Amino acid sequence: MKRTHLPLNALRVFDAAARHLSFTRAADELAVTPAAVGQQIRALEDVLGVVLFRRTSRGLELTGEAMAGLDPLREGFLRFEESVQAMQAGQSSHAYALAAPREFYAQWLAPRLAAFHRAHPQVRFQLIAEEEADFTEANLDVAIRLVEGPGELEGVELAPARRIAVIATATVANGAAEGVAEGGGWIAWPGGAPPEGAEVLLQVGNAGQALSSVLAGLGRATMPLPLVEEALVDGRLVALGEAEDSRRSYWLVAPRPQWRQKKVRALVEHLVGSTGAPG
Repeated sequence: MKRTHLPLNALRVFDAAARHLSFTRAADELAVTPAAVGQQIRALEDVLGVVLFRRTSRGLELTGEAMAGLDPLREGFLRFEESVQAMQAGQSSHAYALAAPREFYAQWLAPRLAAFHRAHPQVRFQLIAEEEADFTEANLDVAIRLVEGPGELEGVELAPARRIAVIATATVANGAAEGVAEGGGWIAWPGGAPPEGAEVLLQVGNAGQALSSVLAGLGRATMPLPLVEEALVDGRLVALGEAEDSRRSYWLVAPRPQWRQKKVRALVEHLVGSTGAPG
C-alpha cells in the first residue's frame, strides 16, 4: 500500500507548540526562530485543511481538530523512538563480523583481538577471509585491506605504510654453508615487486603466499613490515636492508553507518591504541 507523504518536520513543530502553547518556547526547544515555527504551522494547516491554533486574550489555544489528532500524533512519535532504538540495538551488540587478509589476521590481528576479548569477554567474532567482501552482502561491520587509503569509506590506518625486503634465516645459512650467493631469486606478488632487473624465481598472488614462500626458503621478497616484524624479532627472517616507505598499508575501513556504531568505535580505539603484539 502506498503511504501518504507525512510532513514530519511540521508535525514535530506542531507537537512542540502544542505542549508549550507558545511559538516562542517551541522555537527555543527546537533551536529555530518563532517565525520559522509559525511558518511550519501555517504550512501544516494548509496541508491538512484545518486550523490548529487560535489566538485569544489568554494566549494560544488548540482547536478541536488539533486536540483530536494530538494524542495519536504523540503516540506515533513514541513509536518512532522505539523504532530508532530497535535499529540502534545493533550498536550495543557484542558480535563482530570482520573481513581481513589471512596473513594479516595471523601475524597482527589475532593477538589484538585476543586482548580485546580478554577485556570484553562477552564479544564474539566472525571472520571473513575475503577482505574485499561486499559490506552489505556479507553483513560486515569492518574490513581490513591493504590499500593506499580508505577511498569512499571511513577508515583508520592500523600500521605505518612501511615495507622491507626479507629472506629466511635458514636460507642465508644454507647458502653460506654451500658457498653460494645469499638468497637466490626473488618472490614477486602484486604488492611487492622485486628490484628492477632482479631474477624472479616465483610469482604468487598475495602477501600471504609470498610470506609462506620466503619462510619455506624459496627466495626473498619485499613485504609489508607488520607481516614480518615478529619473524624478524624471533630470528626466522633476516632483513635485507632498512625498512622504507610504501604507498599501501593496512587500513581498517567501514561505511559511515557502521563506523558510527559504539561497538565499532570501541574496537577501533583498541586496535589503534595497540602497540606491538599484546600479551
